[in-house]
Amino acid sequence: MVEVERGTILATCATLVVCGFLLYLVAISPSSSSTAADSLPTRLNDAEFWQMVSDFSEPGGYFRSDNFLSNEAGYQYVIPVLRKTVSPGGAYLGVGPEQNFTYIVACEPKMAFIVDIRRGNMLELLLYKALFELSQDRVEFASRLFSRPRPAGLSADPSPEALFRAFEAMRPSKTQFDANFRLVMNHLGKTHGFKLSSEDADRIRYVYTAFFESGPDLSYTFLGGYGGFSGMPTYSELMSETDGRTRNWSFFANDSQFRRVQRMQKDNLIVPLVGDFAGDKAIRSVGRYLKQHNAVVTAFYTSNVEQYLFQDGVSKRFYANAATLPVDSSSMFIRFVLNGYRFGGRSRTLASSIGDTVKAFNAGRLRNYYEVVQMSR
Repeated sequence: MVEVERGTILATCATLVVCGFLLYLVAISPSSSSTAADSLPTRLNDAEFWQMVSDFSEPGGYFRSDNFLSNEAGYQYVIPVLRKTVSPGGAYLGVGPEQNFTYIVACEPKMAFIVDIRRGNMLELLLYKALFELSQDRVEFASRLFSRPRPAGLSADPSPEALFRAFEAMRPSKTQFDANFRLVMNHLGKTHGFKLSSEDADRIRYVYTAFFESGPDLSYTFLGGYGGFSGMPTYSELMSETDGRTRNWSFFANDSQFRRVQRMQKDNLIVPLVGDFAGDKAIRSVGRYLKQHNAVVTAFYTSNVEQYLFQDGVSKRFYANAATLPVDSSSMFIRFVLNGYRFGGRSRTLASSIGDTVKAFNAGRLRNYYEVVQMSR
């Protein structure tokens, strides 16, 4: 009987040792530790939000175009890959204006940081923030964005095609534009208490004027003109695209997706920053903040900024910054690849592992942007 009991005890101890070892492996795995201990806030108050915008940002820099909206047709085609790879939760990083909202819908982060070298981009995102918060639904949002009367006869949850057709038929209203602009500035300055200068207000008005004058036909603009750059998709075309399979992930596609972005805006969880990808502050500040909250970057949308970094000889500084970000095996770069690099002259949006990309660069295997594209899918 003693021998039996001793054997039982030994077996039980062995089982406990194995279980403890397995729990240890789970605890140290990057993907599980980052999500299990994630302490990102569910809401930032206005002071916390503005302090983060101010403290994390760098001085604004120059870029050759206004970039009022994306010029990346087909930008949703990468989303099925992201949905299979990227884990919900954590933090999203991006660059540029409205395309980030679509990737936020698809990647489902808890928090987002949008880093752009242009202070004008940060101010445009604050304009978007105010319009999201002031609007009851997508139709009212579009009415405010384009300063056009709300069309009659639209359903409660219209398709983006029907919504934009209706607004294309409406004439812009200067009276509505002026009233909306005053409402936006009051909301940002008085309701939120954000410290915006008179130059910032002038820039927000400049951006808002582009939407007023061009409406749903606004396209990517070059050197300050509203007329657009030949062959670029319009606002309505970008918002009506799909992932090439089954779904439009745009925040304009349906009420549910609009409200997801709207909730994050109201909770101050989409944080626009001024920063150079090769700078020494913005990206590293985000990395430190996420590490303090045991969170990971789940996706980082770079557009084609990496191409410029290689051209300017500062790619090493960017990948050194990216190396400071907490990531796991599912964390992905999202990049727009202009024609001429691959795919027989067609532009595409692709993805690659953040960790693998940084490792390959540090190992000397990524000597130019073409080689970065080659490791993307």
